[in-house]
Amino acid sequence: MTIEQVVQRIKINDPEADTDLVVKAYNFAIKAHGDQQRKTGEPYIQHPLHTAFILAQMKADLPTILAGLLHDVPEDTKVSSEEVKQAFGEEVASMVEGITKLRKIRYRGVERYRESLKKMFLAMATDIRVVFVKFADRLHNLQTLEALDPKKRIRIAKETLEIYAPIAGLLGIWRLKWQMEDICFKYLYPEEYQKLEYKYEIERKVELTQYIQKIKNTLSRELDEAGIKHRIEGRFKHLFSIWQKMEAKDRQFDEIYDVFALRVVVNNVADCYNALGVIHTLWRPNYSRFKDYIAVPKPNGYRSLHTTVFGLNGKATEFQIRTEEMHQESLYGLSAHLYYKQTEPGSQDKPMRWMQEVLEVQKEIKDTGELIKQIKLNIFQDRIFVFTPKGDVYDLPKNSTPVDFAYAIHTDIGNKCTQAIINSNISELSQELKNGDMVEIITDKNRKGPNSDWLKFVKTRKAKNRIKQYSKKFRLSDIKKMIPGLK
Repeated sequence: MTIEQVVQRIKINDPEADTDLVVKAYNFAIKAHGDQQRKTGEPYIQHPLHTAFILAQMKADLPTILAGLLHDVPEDTKVSSEEVKQAFGEEVASMVEGITKLRKIRYRGVERYRESLKKMFLAMATDIRVVFVKFADRLHNLQTLEALDPKKRIRIAKETLEIYAPIAGLLGIWRLKWQMEDICFKYLYPEEYQKLEYKYEIERKVELTQYIQKIKNTLSRELDEAGIKHRIEGRFKHLFSIWQKMEAKDRQFDEIYDVFALRVVVNNVADCYNALGVIHTLWRPNYSRFKDYIAVPKPNGYRSLHTTVFGLNGKATEFQIRTEEMHQESLYGLSAHLYYKQTEPGSQDKPMRWMQEVLEVQKEIKDTGELIKQIKLNIFQDRIFVFTPKGDVYDLPKNSTPVDFAYAIHTDIGNKCTQAIINSNISELSQELKNGDMVEIITDKNRKGPNSDWLKFVKTRKAKNRIKQYSKKFRLSDIKKMIPGLK
């Protein structure tokens, strides 16, 4: 890797970027690291260069890329954070300092794991860009794991799967998440990795590549006729995700069919739906596998149309249809999202909903063990989208109930709910909701408050807390009535 390659990548994102500052940071880092070498035997400067290049691919802003070049300087050299600050300013120095703190993250037992996650969340709350640098740093370290001793390789792979990969998913940085997971898979489960790699790469990929090309040729002709500018890419699913599916469903590789997908990238949202119409005209759709993440984005901001059709010879074929902006966001998540937002003058963006939830949990819960438990229960697990009769959308943890939904709308609705109508059918308040359900909550204005028995089935932190708060208040009121003179 060279500084010229990093500069060239930055120029692709922003031709007006001050790349002289990037070269200055590179020279600063070279001087600081001196003759230091990595375990691979290469000059140490190669690591910050690769980190900066990955950040440039993620469309990170210039201060973040500078922090990537400088991130190991205060920790591994005699150059201080103050000197970094004097040379590159408060913003860059603050990020470098934040990365140094995250360097102490380790997976060594449950307690250390909890503390590591807490540090990561606190860093995100302070400046999300610190975590971008840490991910880029981690990915390059994984790419050079072979140079480390086996024990250290296993530890780094475990902490990556437990800490880094899930958060990369939350941030929508799928490209880094997949790369990290596949490398960890290789070192943690070498036999399974080798078997699957052989079956996938040797036995199936050639056949699938030919199939994908036929589909692309057919679809491209029809999109051209419809006047829809486009490009079509074939995407093979990653080994770790296929292996997870095999384990979860107890299936052999040959029984897993959705190991590839085609991406159709078009110019605008209208053409996304136009392209969908062309695809459904060509091949019969499987409507149970259709998802509109443009109308209802995922909690991490992911947007795309997903449809599965019965393609050539009836073969199940998945398409993901999106604009270029959506495509970049699907690869690099919040990093690319922030890039596109900064290119829109006057654009203001709200934090993602799950980020707001993390901040709320941190304010309310001081015990680290309970904090991580609540974050994983309410945020790390799968989410579902539930609609009100007016079409408003709420995202909730999987297996949530109408009571969780009621409290998501408003505390008063949760406290006074008596019944739920799910998809026009009267249902129990304990009924588990499914993705896409339309739910109407029936309330009784005379109801005093929630039923403490609801605690047996509610899933969200907000519902549990509000029910407990009311129950505690209600019990205290009873005690006061029983003891005259008690205030």
